[in-house]
Amino acid sequence: MSLYRMLMLSSAVAAVAVPAVANANAFYLQEQSVRGAGRAFSGEGADTGAASLWWNPAAIAGITNRSVVLGATGIIPKGDVSDVATRIIRPGQAPASVGGNRVSSDPINFGIVPNGAVAVPLTDRLAVGLAVTSPFSFTTNYEDNSWARYTADKTKLRTIDIQPSIAFAPTDWLRLGGALNVEYSDATLSNALPNLSPLQADGQQTLKGDGWDLGWTAGAQMHNEIVTVGVSYKSRIKHKLDGNITTTGLLGPLAAQNRSIDAGASFSTPWQLIMSARVNATDALTLNGQIVRMGWSEFDAIRLGAPVNAAIPENYRNTWTFAGGVDYAVSPDWTLRAGVQHAQTPTRTGERDARVPDSNRWIYATGTSYQLTPAFSVDLSASYVDFKTATIDRTTAAYAGTAVQTPILVSGTLTGAHAIVLGVGGRLTF
Repeated sequence: MSLYRMLMLSSAVAAVAVPAVANANAFYLQEQSVRGAGRAFSGEGADTGAASLWWNPAAIAGITNRSVVLGATGIIPKGDVSDVATRIIRPGQAPASVGGNRVSSDPINFGIVPNGAVAVPLTDRLAVGLAVTSPFSFTTNYEDNSWARYTADKTKLRTIDIQPSIAFAPTDWLRLGGALNVEYSDATLSNALPNLSPLQADGQQTLKGDGWDLGWTAGAQMHNEIVTVGVSYKSRIKHKLDGNITTTGLLGPLAAQNRSIDAGASFSTPWQLIMSARVNATDALTLNGQIVRMGWSEFDAIRLGAPVNAAIPENYRNTWTFAGGVDYAVSPDWTLRAGVQHAQTPTRTGERDARVPDSNRWIYATGTSYQLTPAFSVDLSASYVDFKTATIDRTTAAYAGTAVQTPILVSGTLTGAHAIVLGVGGRLTF
């Protein structure tokens, strides 16, 4: 198989699937390796081969065979986003209930997260690779009469990250790597708009946009026969979207706002500092650990350009994830895995909205790999994600800064939230 055909194959697989809810925190998807999912992503930055390219480009330095990795992960989320006492204050009127369905069940859509990577050695110390992933993607879809409709109706974010990488092993104990992240993003955000009379049907506003942007990744691995330590850094990516805002259904004095206008938008995804270790405790048992610091404070707002010139505040905070896991070689062909991870949410109490109903979580994972032939192995993984109960509580306002400003005093909860995550993948070396 030529290098060109391998690149096209991994790109096609990553482009056709539809990602959904995040399994790490907020709308970040860490499901970029089925092998890694089986141990709760507890040692990816210190492992080797194409399957670890997303976390650390140094992972392919010193490889001796060409390899292709393809995988897909299905995420099945469950949970209720419920109204407690949300109020709307129309101009000149007393606070009133927003009405509508007070419980929105399973607003985060089921989806499939793809991943693909290739790696090719050029010499015994130099290698190149390509990873194609969807790292920041999710969909929330509330019914038209949901209590959350004024702050979140339908929200979709899709990203495709193309990461060409190069890695070099200057010594027998050190691997170095660097990569460019070429990322496409496509976003849609919509919400209902209240008319001035509660007897009138709601209007609607939709923001759409897409664009291509750049970031970078750099990493290193230090290793001996017992321990491998990996450190890598993924830069933030500032996304600039070209799109439009469409407003419909407003009545009376508000009707003049019904229109579609071209408008750009921008937002930044977080940087990541990834610190990993793998320890060969015995010939069969490997212990894994990984700590990730995520710079979610970069996602402070979604900024709308001219002629709107406004910002949607987000005010995310920087977070930590902590993971530990094991690989156990039952035989030369069969490996079992398990792991646990704790991830903080970047959303803040008092500023959490229904678009990303996120909370702190625990992830419990298991997985296996089996070498079907000398050249091909299959990976399987299964995880259970347990989300903490959280409040949905960010106050917002329709027509902010005008004479008809209409505050929405949000008071809701996220309860019973969990997800089942199943992955299948294959690795081919030749």
